Amino acid sequence: MENGFITAVYVTASILFILSLGGMSNQESAKRSVWYGIVGMGLAVFATLFASSVGNYWLIVLMLGIGSAVGVRVAQKVEMTEMPQLVAALHSFVGLAAVFIGLNSAITPPEGLVGAEITIHEWEIILGVFIGAITFTGSIIAYGKLAGSIDGKPLTLPFRHGLNAGGIILCLILGFMFASHVGMWTLILIMLIAFAIGAHLVMAIGGADMPVVVSMLNSYSGWAAAATGFLLGNDLLIVTGALVGSSGAILSYIMCRAMNRNFVSVILGGFGGSTGPAMEIEGEMVSIEADAVAAALDAADSIVIVPGYGMAVAQAQSSISELTRRLRGAGKNVRFAIHPVAGRLPGHMNVLLAEAKVPYDIVLEMDEINDDLPETDVVMVVGSNDIVNPAAQEDPNSPIAGMPVLEVWKAKQVFVSKRGAGTGYSGVENPLFFKENTRMFYGDAKASVDALLQKLN
Repeated sequence: MENGFITAVYVTASILFILSLGGMSNQESAKRSVWYGIVGMGLAVFATLFASSVGNYWLIVLMLGIGSAVGVRVAQKVEMTEMPQLVAALHSFVGLAAVFIGLNSAITPPEGLVGAEITIHEWEIILGVFIGAITFTGSIIAYGKLAGSIDGKPLTLPFRHGLNAGGIILCLILGFMFASHVGMWTLILIMLIAFAIGAHLVMAIGGADMPVVVSMLNSYSGWAAAATGFLLGNDLLIVTGALVGSSGAILSYIMCRAMNRNFVSVILGGFGGSTGPAMEIEGEMVSIEADAVAAALDAADSIVIVPGYGMAVAQAQSSISELTRRLRGAGKNVRFAIHPVAGRLPGHMNVLLAEAKVPYDIVLEMDEINDDLPETDVVMVVGSNDIVNPAAQEDPNSPIAGMPVLEVWKAKQVFVSKRGAGTGYSGVENPLFFKENTRMFYGDAKASVDALLQKLN
């Protein structure tokens, strides 16, 4: 009866997790999908506590209380601009948990295993520790790069691919030694080597590609959870880990296509650097004031707004939403152009705009709007840089060469709201800022848009 009840709850939780993932493909269903995930996880924890193998309930309740309190505090404190690094940090927890569970299972193996079962269990330990360790240190480095505490430029060591391959081969050899009962030290070495591989993989990735890294680490954390599920004999953890791992891998693949990156090169951490001298940029940056921008918007019939990470930093989404409302009220065709990797997290800009109550039907993806940009009167770029960089098409030596971008320079006028004249997160110079039809609208994005609202007729 007990096992039947737990199985029924696990099946229900699995269905809720699938519905949660499925609903994330649409902005209107995303909020409902979050609740599916919350209820599913609540059921999963509830059922797990009733398993016959669970004991020390006082300790479990204490840990649940501490974890819940920390989670609530973090959710209240973290700003939207810090969400990418928070996600990376949460991935690291999953990886570290997989490492601890693997080590614990190696120290105190389950009773009753015989023959091939012992060998299978030992390889489950090896796989869980290996994937978990890579996920842990990779996520820590990703956190540092996203937070700005680690340089966003790629670390390209000599023979870096050989180092990674050598580390994996050495781990495989040590795995056979551990399965042959040579000693616990072999598993410890696997863990340490995997820590180094995870850190090196992400250190070799440039800042412009960090959104792909975040989604890929999400996939790694899922596979680490699945390996943990095999170790613990928990079917729900296996299913949930497989869902997270596969969905993260699919998202990474989609984003790689959007950035013209090779999926295998992402996994190997071998992208994000330049291949030669950068193209020389001609012209000069010309600044503009709020009066002139307002006059251009008043005269325009079609307007496209391109949001980026700078909008998130300035928390300008509400001001942008009010600007959109006024322009649409004046009969103008206002739309938003979203690049697949805008911001530093997949869907970052969509979430911000939804939070500011921008209508879903005017928020368009890059492929839906790029062909319309040559007929657009005004493009207003708010805190974006790399995703509107023509060097992706014009400079074969650029670190972002070949990456599909929003071709905003083809519009009649382009206004770029930006704090200063520096480069973007990837450190790549942007020729857009020097083009004749581009004007730089310097200043904090929120302050600039608020000043613009006061000047509009």
